[in-house]
Amino acid sequence: MRLIQVFDPALCCSSGVCGAEVDQNLVTFAGDAEWIKQQGGSLYRFNLAQQPLVFAETPAVASFLELTGEEGLPVTLVDGQVVHSGGIPSRDKIEQWLTA
Repeated sequence: MRLIQVFDPALCCSSGVCGAEVDQNLVTFAGDAEWIKQQGGSLYRFNLAQQPLVFAETPAVASFLELTGEEGLPVTLVDGQVVHSGGIPSRDKIEQWLTA
């Protein structure tokens, strides 16, 4: 099984339901991530505000941030390689990465 890691920008929470405005994309993605885990997939999320050291210690993400800055987040890695950036990946896209 492939390892999928999603590196989010600084968020107060990953669910999208905190704060004054609900971000439906984050709500949908939180559900998709949980579904993937229930199917036996390996998907991990990291939040820049809460886990900055993981960003700095992951070579592909550190290089990505040097080139794009935080504006390029979120960035998704599959087995350590950048495969998607600038938005939340869809469930279909994640399923493709898991089965490829």
